[in-house]
This record gives sequence, C-alpha cells and structure tokens, in this order.
Amino acid sequence: MTMERAATTTFSSRKKNMTTTMTVLPLLLSFFSAHAFQVSQMATNNNYNRLQQQPRRSVLMGAGGGFLGGFFGGGERGPPNGGGGMIGRANAGDKPFKRSGPTNEIIKVVNGMKRRRLGGSDIIVSELGLGTQRWVSSDFNAPNEEDCFAFMDEAILKNGVNLLDTAEQYPIPSGAGGPAREGDTELVIGKWMRARNVPRRDVVIATKITGGRNVTPRNIKKDCEDSLKRLGTDYIDVYQLHWPQRYSPQANWGQSLKYNIENDNSPYWRGGGGPTSFEDLCLAMEGLIQEGKIRGWGLCNDNAYGLTACTRTAKALGVTPPCSIQGDFSLIDRKSEENGVAEAASPFNENVGFMSYNALAGGMLTGKYIDKPAALDEKSRESAMSALQNPRGRMDTRGWGGTLYRYRTEAAQSAIREYEKIAVANGMSLTELSLRWCKQRSLITTTLVGHSNMKQLKESIKFFQNKDPLSEQVMWDIDVVHMKNRTPIFSSNRVGKDWLGEGEIGEPIP
Repeated sequence: MTMERAATTTFSSRKKNMTTTMTVLPLLLSFFSAHAFQVSQMATNNNYNRLQQQPRRSVLMGAGGGFLGGFFGGGERGPPNGGGGMIGRANAGDKPFKRSGPTNEIIKVVNGMKRRRLGGSDIIVSELGLGTQRWVSSDFNAPNEEDCFAFMDEAILKNGVNLLDTAEQYPIPSGAGGPAREGDTELVIGKWMRARNVPRRDVVIATKITGGRNVTPRNIKKDCEDSLKRLGTDYIDVYQLHWPQRYSPQANWGQSLKYNIENDNSPYWRGGGGPTSFEDLCLAMEGLIQEGKIRGWGLCNDNAYGLTACTRTAKALGVTPPCSIQGDFSLIDRKSEENGVAEAASPFNENVGFMSYNALAGGMLTGKYIDKPAALDEKSRESAMSALQNPRGRMDTRGWGGTLYRYRTEAAQSAIREYEKIAVANGMSLTELSLRWCKQRSLITTTLVGHSNMKQLKESIKFFQNKDPLSEQVMWDIDVVHMKNRTPIFSSNRVGKDWLGEGEIGEPIP
C-alpha cells in the first residue's frame, strides 16, 4: 500500500468512526538518479530529524516569556508543528497536534512527476497542479468542458499530476451568467470524476471559500457543503480561504503606500461584529475536519502575519493548523521569499506548504508580449484595436489587461527581456526557464498552472517531468537580474490614476 493510499484510507476510516486514531504512517524516502539532488534531500531530512531530537532556543522568546514568549508559551523550540515550545504547544499540558513530517518532502515519483508533502499533513501533491480559474469561463480562449476533460485525462490519468485547484467563485470571468455561473468549474471537475470513474484517493482537490467578510463560521460550513455537492464528493482535501478574512491591504498583490490603521475599525469590517477572529476561523475549520468533510485547510493571498497567526492560534486551541498558503509567485514576483512568508512557512518554523500561482505572470513570461506590447499599452490606436480584436492572450483583453497591469510595468518588462536572454543562451524557451526556476525554489511545494489548450499543458508537463535542476550558473544569472529590481511588478511607471480612475495599488489620490 502506497503512502498516499494509506493516508486516504485512514481518512476514510476516520469518517466512519471519528474516535479512531489516525494511523501512524512510515516515512518513505524516494531515491533519485541525480546525486546532488539526493544529497540535498537527505540533508533536509537529517536537519528535520536533528531538530526533533534537539530542540533549540528561540531567539524571539525567553524561557519566562520575553518578547514573544509570554504570548506563545514556553521558550523551547520543538520539532515543526509537533512538539513543545513555540510551535508544538501554547501552554504546558496542551495536547500537540501530531503532524506527519516536513513540508515539501518528496514522497514518491509517478510517471516522472514528483509528489511532495503539503505542509506537515499527510496530503501528498504533485509538483505541477492544474489551475482552473478560467475553465468554462467567458474568456475568448477559455477551455470548454470538453477541453477540461481532455486536460484532466492527459495530466491526471497519464502523467502523474494529482492536484486540482479550484474555487466556489470560479469561473472567472463568469460573463453574462454572472454570480449564477459561480461554481461551474467545480461542477465540471465532479462530472469528470464520475465520467471517468476515477478513484477519489487518486485526486487531491483543493477548493476555496470566497474571502473577506464572507468568511464566517456559518459560511465556512455552508459554502464547504455547497462545494461538496457541486464536486460530487464527500470530502475536500484542502479547503482554503480565497482572501484573508480581515482588513489586509494588498496582502498578496503588493503593499499599499501605507497601512491604513483606521480601516481596522471601519464600518466595512466592524459592521455585524467585525471580521471573523482567528480563533473562530480555526475552530470552524476543525469542525469540518472532525465531520470528515475536509482533510486539511489553507490560506490564499495572505502574508506572514496571517499565516503565523493562524498556526499559533490553532496550536493554542489544540486544533489542526493550516497546511498550506497559496500566493502569486514568479520570476518577476519573488516577494514571498523576502517578506517573511518563506521563513514562516519553513519546515523548521510553521511547517506550511506553498502553492504558487501565476508562475507565468499572466502570460508575460511566455515572451509573447516582448516584441509587441499588450493592447492597453499600445501607443498606436490602430495597433491597440487590432490586438483587442485578435488577442494573443489575457493581456490583450480589456478585463484582464486592465487588472493585470502590474505584470507589465516598465521595470517588469525590462526584467522579462533579460530573463529571455538567459533562456535563449541556455537553449530553452522563456516559458521553460520560468517554470523550471519556480519549481526549483525551496519555498515551493507545488506550482499551479492554467492552460488554454493541450499544447500548453503538454509543455508544462514536460518541464516538470524528469528534468535536472537548472545549473548554479543559470540560477545566479537570474539572481543578478532580480537584484537590479527586487519587486519589478510594483515599480509602476504609471503612478497616479489607473484605467478606473483609482490608484494602481489602492493608494489614495487627491
């Protein structure tokens, strides 16, 4: 019995008898031909085991409290999400939540596709996941239901992919159907599962509750049950908050010019009792776990504060902490490595997996807009209208083109041209360089990629299967470009009002 099957079987058994203790699963190590990769993986596991055996003192906490000690409990730092101290327990006597191992640990390889542990959970996901935001949407080149079935056949049944990421709000854009069409993407996934008679354990389904003020204990339960009905399944593997449940300005898309502290007490957030507390959020998710409706839960578009607050609150309550956080991540958007998220998510800290999306920056990192700009950036009206009428991709449409300007700033486009030179010099496309770089970053558990056609999907699969790591020289060349402008998507040359007459990143304009 494989580790994945054992984990799913155990989960199913728990649904029948909630008092049964989850089976302790052995950690299985996969061995790979690349010696350097093998040594790196062994070192990671050895460090994890050493941390379990020898808890170390947290520099942020004194044994008697200190800066953070009084809030988070004792000063000893135990193993990731599974022992004493800052992570393992909030107060002496609390029963720690048992985790299965370090996040991103490689468990197995299926058809050339590596599968990694998501957070400290027993949920195992492929390095490539299918992003479904535009499935059956009103976009000009969105895949229809037949296309979506073909994508899942190719990726899941033939090539070792096992992760589907969706949301109750998908498809986007929903077009003339508006809110009435929300949830259609989940319906398509459910229809495919039934049509192909796919064993439930063979697919990891991650879906989302719409964020913001919608996140309440009541809605968490109701929306989850609605998703279960549309998906035609009795459990969801990872149930995520699409956006934070609190005021968090541009938590994922970039920081506003300032944190408007007055908004914390605004009528929008404080009306009706205020935003859902971290305590109520964790308890609501634990309720779904105990009912057997979800296996784990996660965050999306959040930051280091939200991630840490959720994990620490869960530990204090003695309930299941989040196993994942999902965020925008690409060659031109590396903020999650530098703003505290990577440190917080580390297996030696909060032990949370990272699902990256927009690895191709809305299509900019395919190179298709390098020689000829996107429609809304064209100085020639004639050229702009031509691109709008015959779009190459999302950037040539009014909707996506307007909302995704951050990927087209002068700084971002300058960096993209430099990355293309690196790709060409090393005999690969910019798309290949972008995806292989992304999957090679230590933060990343899985990369979610959306596709408009089968050719794109097959290319993505090829880049994730049986590929040696990019060389140290290539990685360094990329870093050199990055260090010239560490956040090019937020270095806007269109300071001031955007196409809606508002600030590009939400900044107030007199």
